[in-house]
Amino acid sequence: MQITDILAQMGGLQSVARELGVNESQVATGADALIPAILGGFKRQAQGQPAGADALGGLLGQFGGGLLDDVLAPQPTHVERGDAVLGQIFGSKDVSRAVADKAAAQSGLDASLLKKMLPMVAMLVTGYMQKQGGEGAAQAAPGSALGGLGALGGLLGGQSGSQASGLQGIASMLDMDGDGNPFDDILQMVGKVMR
Repeated sequence: MQITDILAQMGGLQSVARELGVNESQVATGADALIPAILGGFKRQAQGQPAGADALGGLLGQFGGGLLDDVLAPQPTHVERGDAVLGQIFGSKDVSRAVADKAAAQSGLDASLLKKMLPMVAMLVTGYMQKQGGEGAAQAAPGSALGGLGALGGLLGGQSGSQASGLQGIASMLDMDGDGNPFDDILQMVGKVMR
């Protein structure tokens, strides 16, 4: 199961569609286009830190809790929290705009819609990873950093949770290179702008 499907089952895509006044299939298409770049941004941030997997856990902790609930709530989403996530993983608004523009070209959706969706989708993905990490950490053996994020690795990389642990698991679960993913060029572009 893909992460977009999970976010749909949790009600995330419906919430975004309702708030932006578009249909859910448009949001699903947009999320499919945006999520690889968001995950790629997290991967690059984690790989750039000597603490490895702990760096990703620390990064997720910086954003505070409740990101998922913020989007799912009937009240308007506090998108500035999503902008903070994007600023941390992409480094600049220029990269966020470029990601939205590239996703628009790939998906056929309007770039202005994707720019509105991007912080909300970033909040959903980050909130989901926080939730998985928190739940997994309570059950994880000592030394298995990120706990439940290994389960996320299984969703994205086809590995079981026990195989996807530590930074290697994160790197492999977020590895979009060489797998035929049409959004690899987004990740490459993000990497060039962030250097």
